[in-house]
Amino acid sequence: MKPSIFGYLSPDTRAEAIAALSRYAGDAKVLAGGQSLVPLLNFRLTSFRYLVDINRIGDLAYIRSDGDCLAIGALTRHHAVELSADAARDCAILPEAMQFVGHPVIRERGTCGGSIAHADPSAELPAVLTALGGSVVLEGPSGARTVDAEDFFLGYLMTSQQPDELLVETRFPKLPAGTGVAFEELARRHGDFAIVGVACAALPDGSFRLGICGASSVPFRPRDAEHAAADGDLTLAGHLAAGQSEPEADLHATAEYRRAMVSTLTQRALRRAVERKEGSTRG
Repeated sequence: MKPSIFGYLSPDTRAEAIAALSRYAGDAKVLAGGQSLVPLLNFRLTSFRYLVDINRIGDLAYIRSDGDCLAIGALTRHHAVELSADAARDCAILPEAMQFVGHPVIRERGTCGGSIAHADPSAELPAVLTALGGSVVLEGPSGARTVDAEDFFLGYLMTSQQPDELLVETRFPKLPAGTGVAFEELARRHGDFAIVGVACAALPDGSFRLGICGASSVPFRPRDAEHAAADGDLTLAGHLAAGQSEPEADLHATAEYRRAMVSTLTQRALRRAVERKEGSTRG
């Protein structure tokens, strides 16, 4: 099957891209890596009058330290983050999570901004952003604004990004030295969409950060589970995370199975993160 007919725009600058999105607001869609959008178009699950291809906007691809955050440009490829020394040093959960994003050829083309903007609740990157309390930077005709992750994801494939706005940057808080991280995921095959995934960071001060994908219409951070983990009860933490989940049944798993896997994978991620934290301290 082929997509419906659409117009194609290829701006050279952010300003040109935003102008196009504003001119055709509601009828235009940003094309970055295309790993999610193109299949949807080909199966005619969605359609737009115009595609705004931002791949010629070179200043949207970067990984850089910015104060207490690691700033990642919207056009930065997943593979670049997976191999980034800056990401490994400042936010080690990112390279670990990237290994679960599709297959290498997909990570070569897929973009960080595209994954966040697409807002698939089973995707890894939104779960990491939510776990760490990160944010996104949006630019529109009125200028730029920063939106916290938990305010950005609104529902299945829904965000607070407006039709005339361009997601230009994702900001991940840096993790302090001595943090242990882990990403656990269950999928039918490696590279498939996650049935359930859990991002975990065990911080040196004894606190935890958790982000869960595949078990609700948005990635979520189970704070009660984080508190239980900080108190040393990792089993209770898993049960509390499962209790906060709101999974739906589909062809891959029942809601009950997904909920059980939230508990299991949360406990597994917590234990592995703690082991790595303790290992770094001994080292």
